[in-house]
Amino acid sequence: MITDQVFIWGAFGLFVVAMLVVDLGVLGGKNRTIGIKEALVWSGIWVVVALVFNVGIYFFFQGSERALNFLAGYLIERALSLDNIFVFLVIFSYFGVAPHLQYKVIFWGIIGAVVLRALFIAAGIALIAKFHWVIYIFGALLVWTGIKMALQKGEQIDLEQNPVVRLCRRFIPLTEGYEGDRFFVKREGRRLATPLFVVLLVVSVMDVVFAIDSVPAVFAITLDPFIVFSSNVFAVLGLRALYFALAGLMQLFHHLHYGLSLILVFVGAKMLLADFYHIPTVVALGVLALILAGSVVFSIFYPQPAPPDPVHQPTDQTKADL
Repeated sequence: MITDQVFIWGAFGLFVVAMLVVDLGVLGGKNRTIGIKEALVWSGIWVVVALVFNVGIYFFFQGSERALNFLAGYLIERALSLDNIFVFLVIFSYFGVAPHLQYKVIFWGIIGAVVLRALFIAAGIALIAKFHWVIYIFGALLVWTGIKMALQKGEQIDLEQNPVVRLCRRFIPLTEGYEGDRFFVKREGRRLATPLFVVLLVVSVMDVVFAIDSVPAVFAITLDPFIVFSSNVFAVLGLRALYFALAGLMQLFHHLHYGLSLILVFVGAKMLLADFYHIPTVVALGVLALILAGSVVFSIFYPQPAPPDPVHQPTDQTKADL
């Protein structure tokens, strides 16, 4: 049994490393702006790879339960990762990161986040196994976060108050400007960090902050460490291509924000009711798909009103004449 577990985790680790090498070599090999078409193709490739992996889980574990759990966990993580895209847009805009440098930051930032998520998942599962009541804390956290997310629609993220930004500015010697795609430079015998390194830290930390919401959401589906971690990894690995594919389209789906909030509330309620009523994974999958599809369709049929044209706004003199 232990040998099988070592083989499964080892094979998965090698597979992820191989995909990262391919991903970095094809999309991130050169500092360039990635087009929407190319990003959509790679985003689709990551989805297909995840689904093929899902089929492999079905046959390897000889049953549908783990396969369904992976699919539900992947769908939850994939949906919640859409909110990361908006945050990345804000961060890159705030720091003035050129489009051709953004992929490198997201790539290395998410690699660090994957490691931190692994530690977070291991700690969370260990806590639930030892103190079962922790699951109610996770459930309540998700419900509270979902409600808060819905009520904070349109609020700006204040990066000036971000502790990572403030800490870096205070304790890390920085160059005055960007040095191409380099995170560090050496000048007069001193190693200095560039602003791009600060961006990398902020992206990594913000992804971990999102993991505090999304990882417990998968705990509502299963506590199987391999399923929780693999569904997280596949959702995160596809996030880079998804960012470049959807970054310019996020404003079209302005009601998606409420869909994500409802997903958090649903999975939080599922955790709170776990000991009293079991919601089948198939039902949970259907609810998640319905919420996502509904929020997208609603955004299409009820688009965000265009801001008023200042050219045609009445002036004070005009108002006085009226």
